[in-house]
Amino acid sequence: MRVPIFTDEADQAGGWHGASLQQAFAARGIEVVFVALQDCVIDLSDSRPKMGIPSFDCLPTMAFVRGIAAGSLQQVVTRLNVLHVLGMLGVQVYNDAKAIERTVDKGMTSFLLKQAGVATPATWVCESRHVAHSIIQQQIASHHCLVMKPLFGSQGQGVRLLTADSPLPVPKALFVDGVYYLQSFIDAGDSYHDFRVFVVNDEVVATMRRSGAGWLNNVAQGARCVSESDRSIGLLAIDAAKALAIDYCGVDIMRDQSGKLWVLEVNSIPAWRGLQSVSDVNIAQVMVDDLIQKTHA
Repeated sequence: MRVPIFTDEADQAGGWHGASLQQAFAARGIEVVFVALQDCVIDLSDSRPKMGIPSFDCLPTMAFVRGIAAGSLQQVVTRLNVLHVLGMLGVQVYNDAKAIERTVDKGMTSFLLKQAGVATPATWVCESRHVAHSIIQQQIASHHCLVMKPLFGSQGQGVRLLTADSPLPVPKALFVDGVYYLQSFIDAGDSYHDFRVFVVNDEVVATMRRSGAGWLNNVAQGARCVSESDRSIGLLAIDAAKALAIDYCGVDIMRDQSGKLWVLEVNSIPAWRGLQSVSDVNIAQVMVDDLIQKTHA
């Protein structure tokens, strides 16, 4: 049996994560082929829809999504449509297109968390620079700090903290891809850390505490990782995963100075190298086994 792992064009070989998945599939007697979504073809020339996947003469029974390359709106929509079509043709896609769409857009993630009653910071999403400026002024006047994030993005890139002492000028729409995503800053005091929880099939696989030198705690930004076993953190992460209806995800959680836990983000294509370094569980194997089980259910 062979399975495609969809990865982005910058990492055709899959990198460390691809190698981990490849070993996990091999342990179950399954061969991996790394494929870029942009190399697939939706073929509607015959009486029945078909999907062309490089190195596959027929449709696989399952597919693993490890990366989606950036591109124009049309390109990204087409790549997601490849995943949609595969799902409709009976392929078990992990995570599926709907789950990825719900989480790659931080605004929709925040909405679904809020709608499900999962504790998440106050958030505003708008296109108007004037409105964004007004929200920032009002919040700072009320002694609240804000975090401005790219609507699409990860690993802490492009994230800015707005405070009364450092109220950055509101960037022009061009520099935020036309959308302002503003979120209340969760103040953890002098303890600069948050939590990453890896959830598979609504169960916690591993949890770590990430500690950085400043208020950003991403592993990609140099945060230190230690294992964490707080059950309340795991339960909140499961609630978040259920709200997003997702096979597997990385949930970012922070505890404020009063002890309350907040879900900051949910990632549908999460990295787990840092988490694996402090966990005895083979995270890749857990995901692969869950995908196989779902495929044959």
